[in-house]
Amino acid sequence: MKNFVTIKDNVNTEIVVKKSKFICNLIKVETQEEAENIIKQIKKKYYDARHNCVAYRILEDENIIEKSSDDGEPSGTAGGPMLNILQKNNLCNVIVIVTRYFGGILLGTGGLVRAYSDATLEAINISQKVEKCYGIEAEVELEYNNLDNFKYYCRINNIFIDSIDYSDIIICKIELEESMFQRFNEDFKIKKVNLINLRFLSKKLINKSIIK
Repeated sequence: MKNFVTIKDNVNTEIVVKKSKFICNLIKVETQEEAENIIKQIKKKYYDARHNCVAYRILEDENIIEKSSDDGEPSGTAGGPMLNILQKNNLCNVIVIVTRYFGGILLGTGGLVRAYSDATLEAINISQKVEKCYGIEAEVELEYNNLDNFKYYCRINNIFIDSIDYSDIIICKIELEESMFQRFNEDFKIKKVNLINLRFLSKKLINKSIIK
């Protein structure tokens, strides 16, 4: 999997359909173990709810793990449609849990699918999304008087400055796409970007862009 979309911050929304309340928690996760723990926490928080329906997609060891649960609703009316929405939006490393408090009016199969889908879509639509890809984490050292130029170079070349350490010299941790790293290394060698040192740290998932 080359690129995927995840959320920047967790989202909580609520809709009411024929007196039934649907509370949606859209939460960012990194591992399946974390997702399963969140399910336990949500079920404990909403212990008096009729249903806590679940869908998640998680990238682990370059494989996507998917799971959905209707949690007592008629088969295929909740978790499956929620998972389908995550898939269509290329969302990964997220879990969506829709909690239903029954309002006394039966919604029918189609009504349930629409309600759980609408609850999921509302949370997704208001969330700030981040495109992720595999890239490079590196460390650079530079003089103070070159910092502004370096920031400009990073901005025009889509290089993310993750941290800046101000000591005797400036040390920055940066993230960039693999395709950009070779060019960046060449620019360092020919002094197009004025650095004291450039050091490769690791390959990792990085933020490619913020999706408005």
